[in-house]
Amino acid sequence: MTTTDQQASIDTEAFQVTRTLIVHAPPSRVWAALTRDDLIARWFGQEAHLPDLRVGGEGTFGFDGYGQFAVRIEEYDEPAAFAFTWTHQAGAELRPDTSTLVRFTLTPEGENTVLAVVESGFERLGDRAEGAMADNRTGWTDELDELVAFVEGPRFPAGEAPAERVARSADGPAA
Repeated sequence: MTTTDQQASIDTEAFQVTRTLIVHAPPSRVWAALTRDDLIARWFGQEAHLPDLRVGGEGTFGFDGYGQFAVRIEEYDEPAAFAFTWTHQAGAELRPDTSTLVRFTLTPEGENTVLAVVESGFERLGDRAEGAMADNRTGWTDELDELVAFVEGPRFPAGEAPAERVARSADGPAA
């Protein structure tokens, strides 16, 4: 894995956590890992439930020992941008004072993908903002390292990215 930022960083003035890295895989694979609940659960938490992949669609992410976190899709622009709002307290409902916005952008670079994440809106968490930014900086560093290892590695199911399925069906059934 080659990264342009070794770990996520905090911008205390903008109340944001950011990280940019290069994934040695095509955008279609990265997109699938970011948006398919069966693949999300392979690198981000232990459970993902996103039954309605469209703007306004709601679901949950589950983390062992922490609980279920409500999620609402805010942007779905395949394969370039995916954003969701999520709560910072397990079991809380999605409200401005309990949630932040996570936005992923995917940019092709040859056979690789430049993946950037920006989590914003921490200022709405009030007194919890500073601690939440610190926790999520560590979280995005660790979780995106897991995403890269998953997408670049042998655990990623062959033919599971949308472009791979289209190419396989255009060539006929796999042997």
